[in-house]
Amino acid sequence: MKKILLLGGSAQQIVAIKTAKQLGYYTVLCDFLTDNPGQYEADKFYLVSTTDKAAVLEVAQKEHVDGVLAYASDPAAPTAAYIAEKLGLPGNPCQSVEILCNKDRFRKFLLENGFSAPKANGYASVEDALNDKVYYEYPIIIKPVDSSGSKGATVLHSEEEGLTDALEFAFSFSRCHRVIVEHFIEKKHPYLIGGDVFIEDGKIVLWGLLNCHRDNSVNPLVPVGKSYPLQLETEDVQRVKETLVSMVERLGIRNGSMNVELVVDKSNRVWPIDVGPRSGGNMIPDLLGDMFGVNIAEMSVEAAMGTAIKGNIHEPNGFYATHNLHSNKNGTYKDIVFSPDIETYIYRKCLYKKAGDAVEYFDNAAKCLGIVFFKFPDENVMRNILEHINDLITIELQ
Repeated sequence: MKKILLLGGSAQQIVAIKTAKQLGYYTVLCDFLTDNPGQYEADKFYLVSTTDKAAVLEVAQKEHVDGVLAYASDPAAPTAAYIAEKLGLPGNPCQSVEILCNKDRFRKFLLENGFSAPKANGYASVEDALNDKVYYEYPIIIKPVDSSGSKGATVLHSEEEGLTDALEFAFSFSRCHRVIVEHFIEKKHPYLIGGDVFIEDGKIVLWGLLNCHRDNSVNPLVPVGKSYPLQLETEDVQRVKETLVSMVERLGIRNGSMNVELVVDKSNRVWPIDVGPRSGGNMIPDLLGDMFGVNIAEMSVEAAMGTAIKGNIHEPNGFYATHNLHSNKNGTYKDIVFSPDIETYIYRKCLYKKAGDAVEYFDNAAKCLGIVFFKFPDENVMRNILEHINDLITIELQ
């Protein structure tokens, strides 16, 4: 029986473990958390950090694995690429994966390869960043170079809004203790472009580009859901696709999911903001699977094992959305009440909390309370519901 090494056993990564087992593979899991739920699904579990390349390589060699997958995980993606390269397993170039997982290196790659990139500088200390403050072109965004889900990110329109606090906040979320300060690009369209694309044999075969929604009343940087179809002009969609195709080619990405975030500015320039060599979080693969009629987790597992993708990808038919349930204050979970006005459009609910659980203010994606999936009859209904979503869902706290 062939073996696959899976890096990460969180609730959102269990689907990859279960899928691999259904496909007939022996599953080996690494995770540094003692309470990760994936350990109860995998055939074998090692309490090993997915960012410890040497330790994970030792596990991979001991188990004689045939493939390695970091499903929906930025921190573990470089480790997966490293293991694949060391052992000659299917995977993407380790150097390219490292570039995509580090905002410093990604900005350098964009500049050197002719892509639009905001003016940016990386720093190893608050003092170094403050020494350069006279050169900042506001508005700026400050964020860790190695985090995802908007953790540690802040947008400032002036130094007086709290430059030092924003830098310290960003450093608190950086594993390598490094942050980046860059010019904040203003978009011309209502939403950031988010979602996943899937690559097979160096070609993008699935275009899961989505509108990325935010809740400005809580945190304007943290995603609170996605919607489809993409609300962009046809010419802008084409520019976005051309940008991503060129990026895949220049990086030499061969197979697997790529999580993307881009902006089109008022001059019609496409700005890649973040691109991750893995499936997106917040159940984006599940939404895309519903839309395109495929199993993204299965595609990811097969790509990691060097097997051709099964199933036919069809163009979506309909109006889809997800909403990340969240709270605007700390408290103790009691219940979530959905208005009858939206229940008819919800086709799946994934709730993470039970009565008595702690709830935290939604300042990063990890504090999501659950995700609901919608399918709407037309775009007008979808737009009206999503614009008033906070009035239609009540988070009850004790």
